[in-house]
Formats: sequence, structure tokens, C-alpha cells
Amino acid sequence: MQTIWLGGAEWVAVLRIGLGLWWLESWRHKDRKGWFERGTGIAWAADIAGKHRWGVVRTGFRRVVEPRPKLIAYVVYAELALGLGLVTGFLTPVALVAGLLLNLLYLTLMIHDWAEQGQNAMMALISLVALFAMAWQTWSLDAAFGLFL
Repeated sequence: MQTIWLGGAEWVAVLRIGLGLWWLESWRHKDRKGWFERGTGIAWAADIAGKHRWGVVRTGFRRVVEPRPKLIAYVVYAELALGLGLVTGFLTPVALVAGLLLNLLYLTLMIHDWAEQGQNAMMALISLVALFAMAWQTWSLDAAFGLFL
């Protein structure tokens, strides 16, 4: 692949790092104290799930999330772990697959919100491209440690 400035592998690494920064920003702007002490994140999600057009989402939320609000609140730290993993390139394939699954979950929950749909669809697409392009080969701890060769 011929490109201007960087090679193809480096551009894929830029994409991976950018996705990691996106996850870190998603984590940074959340009110973590509110999520854990007042349950604001789960309350917000419950409101959305309760109005969801798909019954399976409403039922799944009631069965999985509502009985475990404190445990589910830790999803905000999953965003931190994804961001750090992608920026540093540590356990990159794991972070890409986990991020893809989390984006698909968010995409399903927020089916009615076009702004959220766009963000989650783009993040999922970047995850797929980075995964299939093996974005951990360049500028990563995975490459430095010889992981996932």
C-alpha cells in the first residue's frame, strides 16, 4: 500500500489510537460518582430501555441490569480499560472485540437516537477495520512483547 507520509500499518495504528482516545473521552465525561452513589447511569439506561421498541431489550434490561445496578455501573471502567488498551496497544485484539461488543450493545439500546447510532456505528466499524488489519503490529506493547504475531 502506498500512502503519503506514513505506511499502511502506521495509519491503522493511528486509527487504533484514535479509537482508544474516543473510548477515553467517553469515560472521562461520565459522572462516575453519580453512577455509583446515585445510580444515575443505570436510571438513564432504565428510562431508555423501558421505552424501547423491542420487547427483548426491555425484558433483558429488567432481568440482567435492574437486579445488579452497582455491578453494571462498572461498565464505565470497561470504557477506561478499552481506551488504555487501544492507545497503548496492549491486548489489542481483546480490546477491539470487547469494544465492538460494547458498541453493538449501545447501538441496540440507543436504536432511536440517531446521534448515538452514528457514534456507535463508526466506533464499531473502526474496531472491525483495526481487528482485521491486525492493528497491534505497529506502535504497540503487543508488538514489543511479541504478542498476537
